[in-house]
Amino acid sequence: QVQLVESGGGLVQAGGSLRLSCAASGSIFGANVMGWYRQAPGKQRELVAQITSGGSISYVDSVKGRFTISRDNAKNTVTVYLQMNSLKPEDTAVYYCNYCWIIPGSMNYWGQGTQVTVSS
Repeated sequence: QVQLVESGGGLVQAGGSLRLSCAASGSIFGANVMGWYRQAPGKQRELVAQITSGGSISYVDSVKGRFTISRDNAKNTVTVYLQMNSLKPEDTAVYYCNYCWIIPGSMNYWGQGTQVTVSS
């Protein structure tokens, strides 16, 4: 089992910045990937950014150059951050943290979600 606790989010004006954090604990061993997804009202959940335990990073095109994902690997906890700069109204969504192992058929674990609202 993996537990994910998210923090951050909130209301910001367009052009502003926010930072999301997600702390993972529990069975956080082996090769894994942590990522941030978002879901806007009426839209499907989409992958925003992800980072592997080996440090490989990827972003959806719409956030490249504006968002930065990073992770801090401690002994019993892994924390992933999403620094969001130059926010746009279209970034408004509920953001979810995700954890899974890099093996076929791995279970996905999700955080509780945190609301990000960008006003124009």
